[in-house]
Amino acid sequence: MAATNFKTENNTFRKLIGNGLTYRIPRFQRDYSWTSDEWEDLWMDMSATLKADGESAHYMGYLVLQSADDKTFDVIDGQQRLTTISIIVLAILKNLQRLIDSGNEPEANRRRKEQIQQTYVGYLDPVTLVARPKLSLNRNNNGYYQTYLVPLGHLPQRGFRASEHLLRKAFEWFDKKVAAYLKESTGDEGMRLAKLVEDISDRLFFTVITVTDELNAYKVFETLNARGVRLSATDLLKNYLFSVLDRGGETDHELRSLEDRWEAIVGRLQSENFPDFLRIHWNSRRSFARQADLFKTIRAQVRAPEAVFRLLREMEEDLDTYLALSVPEPSDWTREDKNLASALKSFRVRQPFPLLLAAKRIFDAPDFTGLLRATVVISMRFNVIGSYSAAEQERKYNEVAERVARRELTKLGPVLSAMRSIYPDDTTFQAAFAEKTIRTTDARNNRVVRFILCALEKHLSGQDYSFTSDAFNVEHVLPQNAPDGWGGFSNDDAEALVYRLGNMTLLQTGSNRELAAAGYADKRADYRKSGFAITRKLADDNAEWTPERIAAHQNWMARQATAIWRIAQLS
Repeated sequence: MAATNFKTENNTFRKLIGNGLTYRIPRFQRDYSWTSDEWEDLWMDMSATLKADGESAHYMGYLVLQSADDKTFDVIDGQQRLTTISIIVLAILKNLQRLIDSGNEPEANRRRKEQIQQTYVGYLDPVTLVARPKLSLNRNNNGYYQTYLVPLGHLPQRGFRASEHLLRKAFEWFDKKVAAYLKESTGDEGMRLAKLVEDISDRLFFTVITVTDELNAYKVFETLNARGVRLSATDLLKNYLFSVLDRGGETDHELRSLEDRWEAIVGRLQSENFPDFLRIHWNSRRSFARQADLFKTIRAQVRAPEAVFRLLREMEEDLDTYLALSVPEPSDWTREDKNLASALKSFRVRQPFPLLLAAKRIFDAPDFTGLLRATVVISMRFNVIGSYSAAEQERKYNEVAERVARRELTKLGPVLSAMRSIYPDDTTFQAAFAEKTIRTTDARNNRVVRFILCALEKHLSGQDYSFTSDAFNVEHVLPQNAPDGWGGFSNDDAEALVYRLGNMTLLQTGSNRELAAAGYADKRADYRKSGFAITRKLADDNAEWTPERIAAHQNWMARQATAIWRIAQLS
């Protein structure tokens, strides 16, 4: 990002708003949403800076602004904080107005009120003589804010949006807090209120990032999110798309309808999942775009109202499929499809999602299930056992997804052929499986091992066990916490072999705890009585448990795995 398009500095609230600059919440930003929890936190933080032995300042976090002229700024991130601080200032002004109305030094307090209003709320433009507000809210909230809150008049309660009621309640909440603050100590009340405004404005400070356009703002969000700072890149995209509609002259009715549809999508996803959904959706229909390039790509291709309408329609079409892949159980998919999607979830493999979204739109049900099954097989071979580069795999899935979206590929067979390069062959897979180590101390890895062992059990006995069941556990023959010298294993051998797949099997939950660190002879006797064929086979085939027997058992497992996770057309 060019330095000329990006500026960052630390500013107090006074420096931000106590000058001729104005701030606007973009028209389609989300409505005011803070409640008493956030109000209480902010008031406590501010109050801590006002105590004699308190902190000298309170950090309010990042504020992302967009401006082309350094005079008028769109608030891209930070609107809830700016709006709430402005409401606190208005609550202080309301308390000053009460002093004036009650005859408490009316002239001095009137001058104080006018000065605070001009500095922090709004001022008279010296050229046009038109009143200019320092802060303008979004299209749903600005009317209530400017009409009722700023004039400090009566606050009506009927016939308003939920967010407008929150604005009113915030004002009333802080009005009471300011009044209580006045009663806590003695002295000139007007001076104390004026000093409260000064202290707040000097002791609340932000890290202000100013950019020149939406693309630079999105890059800021990507950078800060990578550093653990959660910002509303979703809101930025929404604002851009709806600004396209606004420029296109759409009516308020159409805009509100589209906004309701947008919020329904985000609500079902939860906002933190929206960027992932958007990228998978986009890549299921168009050329591959990395997350870092997504906003730039969308901005380049969605420039007219009809493109916005199309994007919303297409997102609605793909939403159920994405949700079913992400959280399979509540979906209306078949049991087989849910189980396959659950396997991908356990593997934490998402690279096939764009292809699966594209196929769901076009394939018939048997072909879609076949593709879902194939992605599980490829994921087992490529990701879980092979641990190959996911970047190469992701590009191949997206390349095939694009061809499916263009209807160049409309059946399962040709799609499988197109994915041959990310399907490790039988020899490669069997060799990798025979050497695989998976540390089951990680919960995800434990689920993967359970999945593998249950599949081996079904292949051997025909019994189908759910790998999520609590009725059994993964048994480590050489125990995870083996005592020194267990079974003649050296400490180095024990550490190297305990998490080899060949050292693991299935046991009913109670048996697993009872055997614990018992010797192999005792374990073997129990294994022979197990309800799991794979565990009985281990005991029957191995009179002792040594590094060589672990390798032999894992080689047997590898041969079975190659037959289980296999795509005949590609093998």
